[in-house]
Amino acid sequence: MELSKITAQEAAAMIHNGEHIGLSGFTPAGAPKRVTHALSERAAKEHAEGRPFKVNIYTGASTGQSCDGDMSNAEAIGFRAPYTTNSDFRRHVNNGEIAYHDMNLSNMATQLRQGNLGKVDWAIIEVSDIDIVGDKAQLYLTAGVGISPTVCRMAEKGIFLEYNLHHVGKMRGLHDIYEIEYHPHRTPVNIIGPMDRIGKPYVEVPVEKIKGVIECDIPDEARSFTDPSPVTDAIGQNVADFLYHNMRDGLIPKSFLNIQSGVGSTANAVLGAMGSNKEIPDFGIYTEVLQNAAVDLLLSGRVTGASACSLTVTDEALQKIYANPEFFRTHLVLRPSEISNNPEVIARIGVCAMNTAIEADIYGHVNSTKISGTKMMNGIGGSADFTNNAYLSIFSCGSTTKNGAISSIVPFCTHIDHTSHFIDAVITEYGVADLRGIGDMERARRLIAIAHPDYRPLLNDYLKLAEKYGGEVHHILSAAFAMHDTFRRKGDMRLTDWSEYIKD
Repeated sequence: MELSKITAQEAAAMIHNGEHIGLSGFTPAGAPKRVTHALSERAAKEHAEGRPFKVNIYTGASTGQSCDGDMSNAEAIGFRAPYTTNSDFRRHVNNGEIAYHDMNLSNMATQLRQGNLGKVDWAIIEVSDIDIVGDKAQLYLTAGVGISPTVCRMAEKGIFLEYNLHHVGKMRGLHDIYEIEYHPHRTPVNIIGPMDRIGKPYVEVPVEKIKGVIECDIPDEARSFTDPSPVTDAIGQNVADFLYHNMRDGLIPKSFLNIQSGVGSTANAVLGAMGSNKEIPDFGIYTEVLQNAAVDLLLSGRVTGASACSLTVTDEALQKIYANPEFFRTHLVLRPSEISNNPEVIARIGVCAMNTAIEADIYGHVNSTKISGTKMMNGIGGSADFTNNAYLSIFSCGSTTKNGAISSIVPFCTHIDHTSHFIDAVITEYGVADLRGIGDMERARRLIAIAHPDYRPLLNDYLKLAEKYGGEVHHILSAAFAMHDTFRRKGDMRLTDWSEYIKD
């Protein structure tokens, strides 16, 4: 059975204003690039001629510039869920121009199945290979999975396939595609180790649902990694030392834990430091996003196997995978996000969750999404999926940002994504605040101790002044956001006098 080859513009012409589109991928890895760009061009043309044109976008996580960026700039997105990091999209959301719904990534496919986000009209899926078996098409995905099986099954009007020549023949055998059942008929997700496979290596769909194949030869629009810095190196070393001491003291198993690591240069530094610490045994990875450091650790044998939802790597790192296909088919598996981030599995197999904070307050709450509590920086992603279900939950951050003008340790977070109930440790370049098994006031003292030295006296003064208000935790409600307000007014959090904020 022959599939129709069409252009991206022909695909975009079939999509109507107000329709709902599900995309493949997770981060820029595996996200479509041709049709979304054509939708941006169509939106610009429709708007120029005085006609409305916006679509609603469902994804596994963030995408690349060809979707989140270009479509935002073309005013082509009416609603979008869930996670994103694109700076253009962020600007439009913070200007109130796009309706954005954030949620835990493990729950995205479930929310779609339950109908809470509306129907799915179209799916646009990037593939590396297509096999036709009878009346079924077997779709081999590329570097990211996300919610692909769910949106393919739910798409009422059809599926467009972006056949990416950059990946042809190179991704077979890396995927494990499994979709969770509808409530109340769910069965256990039978994974007890990172390399367990429970599904098929492809997404299977009826051939009749495929409305066209669009050829593409564009690499993933991967974000470049910033070079390591003394701060990220120090954080990485502190995390590695903390984990080793926990293992030595019997607080984590001698066989060690499976590792989940977030996105960015700090996460790469942490994995690099762990790999260099010969006191830490070889370990497995069960995570959502696999980055460059993990690829090298797999090749060196320090990582025994890795499960993820996407390969958020540079093209150079991707070529290492393509150059060693047999090795990676037995040491790497890519899953849908509802499996890579599945709370049941995370709790079962013993995961150390390591994520990044925008800010942490002195009682151990973490803001990971919103600047000053109002401006979206990124979505929550899978950080809560892992943090709330892990054996050990760690957040790390540099002690300051903006050249020291902002402290990452504050009296009270302006927005809370992660409450102190689920956070075991916060780590900066100045050390580790182990928050387990202690009261709130000791938490405050330990967190102040890892703040930047410029801010420790300020935070200690706040804590001392707040003592007279009593309570299990000490706060001055009129002054809790004084550091943030000082930054808003003066461009630096280092206020000189708390008294102007203390109002009895």
